[in-house]
Amino acid sequence: MSASLPYSETVRVNQIGAGLSRRLEPDAEARQRIARALDLQGLDAFAVEIEVKPTPSSSEWTMKGRVTAHAVQTCGLTLEPLPVEVDRRFSIQLAEAEPQQTDEIEVTLEEEDADLIEDGKIDLGQYAVEQLVLSLDPFPRKPGAQFVQPEEPAEISPFAALKALKPQDDQG
Repeated sequence: MSASLPYSETVRVNQIGAGLSRRLEPDAEARQRIARALDLQGLDAFAVEIEVKPTPSSSEWTMKGRVTAHAVQTCGLTLEPLPVEVDRRFSIQLAEAEPQQTDEIEVTLEEEDADLIEDGKIDLGQYAVEQLVLSLDPFPRKPGAQFVQPEEPAEISPFAALKALKPQDDQG
């Protein structure tokens, strides 16, 4: 995503308490911004149910939810509109970012790492759009659409190309 997010709905960690439930339904203008950001032809409906709860025996939170949407992608072959229904459940672990003591950045490739919460804020809107992106086909194709390889041009020999450049008089 770019620096300016197409949709943002922030909550502070201290607002969560024992748990927090939200239903996010962006208005038409926000859905247009999301559609532009995701290169969709349209986003007629988009709703996300999100629940954030502290995880027992750790300093983490669990975000669970369900994203539903009616979007219109573009077929990668025919460039025709391709309606898509999205209904996806998700679960994400969150943890507060610890202040860095050194200038070194540690990079790990473990999938079990929790998403880091920075500045004590969780952007529920950003997670909603992220889950929508994960639900869409990155290479949308209409049913029955097939790629047909164009015929390769016949190979022209270098001598045939030179002959074509030769003047067509009989002096030769």
